[in-house]
Amino acid sequence: MAKSIKKVESTIAPFNIDEKDLSILKLLQHNARITVKEISDKIHLSTTPVHERIKRMEEAGIIKQYATLVDHSKVKKGLMVICYVSLKQHNKNAGTKFIKMIQAMPEVVECYNISGEFDFMLKVMAENMDAYYDFHVNKLSQEENIGHVQSVFVMGIIKQTHVLVH
Repeated sequence: MAKSIKKVESTIAPFNIDEKDLSILKLLQHNARITVKEISDKIHLSTTPVHERIKRMEEAGIIKQYATLVDHSKVKKGLMVICYVSLKQHNKNAGTKFIKMIQAMPEVVECYNISGEFDFMLKVMAENMDAYYDFHVNKLSQEENIGHVQSVFVMGIIKQTHVLVH
């Protein structure tokens, strides 16, 4: 479950992150449910300035959203597949059509436009191999502009983090 933060247009002055802001970000990355009071106690700042700093970082787009991380194996999404996709045509319309198609597919949890041999890298979550096969054959491959798809099956996760500020 993700709560999006409303993005304010670029009327906000450039944002300088100081040590207190970094401390707040560190705490929120490890526990998005931490209260302003708990943050203020940990960084030795009263609650009002902490709240104002969080609000400013949300408005500046530094904090994009708050999310709940789910153990994929416990919600019947135990198979993770990295799909490399190349398109036949490389024009704005073809790319836009592909992106809209991918955004509508719940199996695709991440999509990156990449350089090299392939145009896109998808992270696909499926219940099992049969479900992935159905996705590949009946959804992904139905797009006529797809030139080549290479699927790589994730055998184990060594490191997976959302933490950017350490």
